[in-house]
Amino acid sequence: MSNRDLGSIARGIAGHWHGAPGSYRVGAIIMLLHFLLGLFGPLLAPYGYAAMGTSLPMEGFSWRHVLGTDALGRDVLSRVMYGAPTVLTLAFSGTALGFAIGTSLGLLCGYLQNWFDELVQRLCEALISIPFLVLALMAISAVGPELAGKPILIVLVVALVYAPRTARLARSAALEIVTRDFVTAAKLRGDPAWRVAWQELLPNATGPLFVEFSLRAGYAPVLVGALGFLGFGLHPPTPEWGLMISENRSLMFVAPLSVLGPGAFLASLVVGLNLFTEGLARMLGRSDVVVRA
Repeated sequence: MSNRDLGSIARGIAGHWHGAPGSYRVGAIIMLLHFLLGLFGPLLAPYGYAAMGTSLPMEGFSWRHVLGTDALGRDVLSRVMYGAPTVLTLAFSGTALGFAIGTSLGLLCGYLQNWFDELVQRLCEALISIPFLVLALMAISAVGPELAGKPILIVLVVALVYAPRTARLARSAALEIVTRDFVTAAKLRGDPAWRVAWQELLPNATGPLFVEFSLRAGYAPVLVGALGFLGFGLHPPTPEWGLMISENRSLMFVAPLSVLGPGAFLASLVVGLNLFTEGLARMLGRSDVVVRA
């Protein structure tokens, strides 16, 4: 790639950035800060996440312990920094898996519109009728103690919760595209359903699907944190933010920073993702859908 090409890409990104809504830019900056924390937080943390006795237990703010210490004398800021990659990995991995499953099923259903479509839609309706947290707790209870507290279980639970909703949206987008001429041409060529869904429907449904992914990713940290708070997430001493809030909630009036610290980081991540999604939806709402010829 030449310097001229790189310059064109840079100018395109700059123009896109300056023309974006304010919520999009603020959300993108907050997300960038969280991703940097996820990448470099464990390297910059002043103490280990399980290091006990770093100072007096339940100590308040000091320059050595900006967020104080918990009941075991562990530095809260260090645990928050170590927990960032855990929260981000669980939330985005679960969202990505649920998004991939839901998108694949939804596009196929929108194209086929047969018994398979009816079966998948009834199953999705049954799962959507169950509240997020209740469905997640039911899934964890059904698995049993073998996978309890394992990261893979949290990822699968997040995917199970979000896949039906993504499938409904993907199917709705596919129904608007399936009648277009290029899809009819693919049918006449004898392309299999999976190829039509992948090559014809997916590229023309990227706008709403991308907004859906961003929206679900914004809710995922809350779901992961809620599971940790209720004791159905990762096991101690893993520094997951929801688990940290649960462990220190009895110290709320003695050492409030031990609760407010991880709570503030979790809240800022959710706010950043929601601002980014809101701005993205407004931008795509003004854009035309790209049609693959």
